[in-house]
Amino acid sequence: MVIVGRDAGDAERAVRELGGDAKSQAMVGDASEPETAAKAIRAALEAFGGFHGLYHVAGGSGRKIGDGPLHEVTDEGWDGTLRLNLSSVFYSNRAAVRQFLAQGGGGTVLNMGSVLGHSPSPRYFATHAYATAKAAIVGLTTASAAHYAAANIRFNVLAPALVETPMARRAAEDPDIRAFIKTKQPLDGGRIGQPSDLDAAAVYFMSDGSRFTTGQVLHVDGGWMVSEGQVGEGAE
Repeated sequence: MVIVGRDAGDAERAVRELGGDAKSQAMVGDASEPETAAKAIRAALEAFGGFHGLYHVAGGSGRKIGDGPLHEVTDEGWDGTLRLNLSSVFYSNRAAVRQFLAQGGGGTVLNMGSVLGHSPSPRYFATHAYATAKAAIVGLTTASAAHYAAANIRFNVLAPALVETPMARRAAEDPDIRAFIKTKQPLDGGRIGQPSDLDAAAVYFMSDGSRFTTGQVLHVDGGWMVSEGQVGEGAE
């Protein structure tokens, strides 16, 4: 497995947690650069002798560069947020499918989406460039799933709600948002999700167990999609 991240320390820590250099290899790279995924695939071929699947997680908030409600989105915020969250997926998926086809077909691609792509939260999560990118990931994934199914190449999406990551720090530290999440993600006591909540789903889609599954969007969201959520006290 080749793990790619912009921070060398994070990538190397992931390698250690996955069993060390014999099973994994760290690579520093920016997914929003066109050649990063292709380099990672070449590294996998050289180190492990094959390439069987892509799990694209890279993305992030564009709030600091000008994302927000549509009337407030800056050109920089729009371009930067789409580059980080959508162009990066295009580059990695294109590189993956080219390699799968070169190998004669077969393989799996799993992309990280978000419930915000089709289930917005206007009060607390009004970042419209981000929502656009996540909605577009579903379109790219399902179109690719249809086109490459005959080559046994699968494309699917995981769409989480609020998960405790560095990107979610703003929300996690806001008492009104935490109160909202308690009713919007009511499963397991009404909590913010953890990265580990997605592990079993990711293993399924990346394994041969999903060999008859493609073009799907799985919401690992604590109940977000089926819950109204209540606005926290003191909210604007």
